[in-house]
Amino acid sequence: MPFDTTELAEHLIPQDPKVVFGIILALIGAVFLALGAQFQHRGVVKVEKNTQEAGGGLNVKQLMLLLARPSWVIGTLMLGFAVVLQLSSLSLAPLTVVQPLGAVALVITAIVNARVSKVALNRASIIAISMCVGGVALFVTIAAFTSVDKPVTNEDIITILWILLAVLIAFVVAFVTLRNRFKALFYILGAGVLYGFVATLAKVVINRIQHQNFEWLTLICVVALLAAAALGAYFVQNAYSSGPPDLVIAGLTVVDPLVAVAIGIFVLDEASQAPLWAGIGFVIAGAIAIWGVFALARHHPQTKV
Repeated sequence: MPFDTTELAEHLIPQDPKVVFGIILALIGAVFLALGAQFQHRGVVKVEKNTQEAGGGLNVKQLMLLLARPSWVIGTLMLGFAVVLQLSSLSLAPLTVVQPLGAVALVITAIVNARVSKVALNRASIIAISMCVGGVALFVTIAAFTSVDKPVTNEDIITILWILLAVLIAFVVAFVTLRNRFKALFYILGAGVLYGFVATLAKVVINRIQHQNFEWLTLICVVALLAAAALGAYFVQNAYSSGPPDLVIAGLTVVDPLVAVAIGIFVLDEASQAPLWAGIGFVIAGAIAIWGVFALARHHPQTKV
């Protein structure tokens, strides 16, 4: 079968101006995500240093003290603006196109954190970051060429909600019973998984609002989205207390899009027409990206052991 260069150009160069604008918004959002993470990390570290509380996750007192830290508040406002930009981009462009662009934030965060902390990244960390970005890029490229947009049915939404409920229960139980043993990696992976569901549900809600289809199931999606976002945000704050900001962003920008795209593939059946090589490519690309996160957690010069 001859290679269709016209099809390649159509995939690589968006024809719809709205999609281009969505990509621009996503890239700007990635910048604010990177800067917001750096400021929030600084605030969490200062609060932990001043309170000297025992481990097991940030307590209510520490969470309240964060509100008095200017750096944390500024970081939160930046992250809030990044979320607004991301939601705006999702309303203009496909999820598989704009969601992975958050990986740009990983590169920015790594550079900014190295400058601020005056701790240069070692060779192993740079390789790990390259694996994260490269794995996500490969994963999404395959998805862009083999996935097709399909209408999201009520049955699809209910399936997503049931899976999210199981994930929320699993994370809550694990946190309550094992939180004293958790390191940054658990919180990072947990937040990434939860934010993957948040992005998917946000896309669903935006689509329904655009089509004036706001009913009880959409309202449940909003509630589930807020619950996942709240627990994910708490996990992120705990990750900051035990790991550098670029490691946190690595987990979020890798796991988040992988989960979101995986939901599209396995639940929404967007890859039903994908050939066998695409399935193999998904596994390899995902493994590269996830391995990059674990490698960064192990080799980053600021990771707490």
